[in-house]
Amino acid sequence: MESHETMMARRMLLAGAAGLFALTHAPWALAKLPKSGVKGLIAGASDGALDRLSQPGAFYADTAVRILLPGANGTLASKLFGMGDKLGLTTNLTKSLNDAGGKAAGEAKPVFRAAIDNLRWTDAPALVTKNDGATRYLQTSAGDVLFGKVSPLIGSALENVGAFRQLDQLSRGNQLMASAGLTRDGLTRSVTEQALKGIFHYMAGEEADLRRNPAKLLKGVF
Repeated sequence: MESHETMMARRMLLAGAAGLFALTHAPWALAKLPKSGVKGLIAGASDGALDRLSQPGAFYADTAVRILLPGANGTLASKLFGMGDKLGLTTNLTKSLNDAGGKAAGEAKPVFRAAIDNLRWTDAPALVTKNDGATRYLQTSAGDVLFGKVSPLIGSALENVGAFRQLDQLSRGNQLMASAGLTRDGLTRSVTEQALKGIFHYMAGEEADLRRNPAKLLKGVF
């Protein structure tokens, strides 16, 4: 016999699924949509995107979200690094940036969930007329908050994967690096911006898929 807690959890998930069905098949009914439906949709998209991008090599493998060195898609950095680029060191650094993005994505679920919970879902037209409406609403409404929360995760990840050490080695004696944003702070800022852009890109795809198949939110529950 099911516990009371299990029964309540099922009821909440069913309410969310019903809300998603209404959002997908009757957009004009958003005003009557349970709050759990909208938040369940974007929370599911967020979790799915972060799970995918936290996999080893995920950022670097996908050119649509690959994180590059600052400055003209990394080409300026390559020129400034000179011999380091010819030895393949900038490629190694770029891979480290993507590894850092993946590590941060693996730790960012609570950050995104908090941002989602704090939003007021009032922009009905954007939510119902686009397959990625909720993702874009989150991006425009909480983008600055997410940047502030994700940036420290990126900074720690860059340190852990050795990106800062590689940057210091490559830029030693090069006075032009700071002007190109190739400092520790500049690198953290650039990687954070690119990582968030990639996360939102994946979230948009996850949201569109959940709108088409809302039952996926219940997968593994029954």
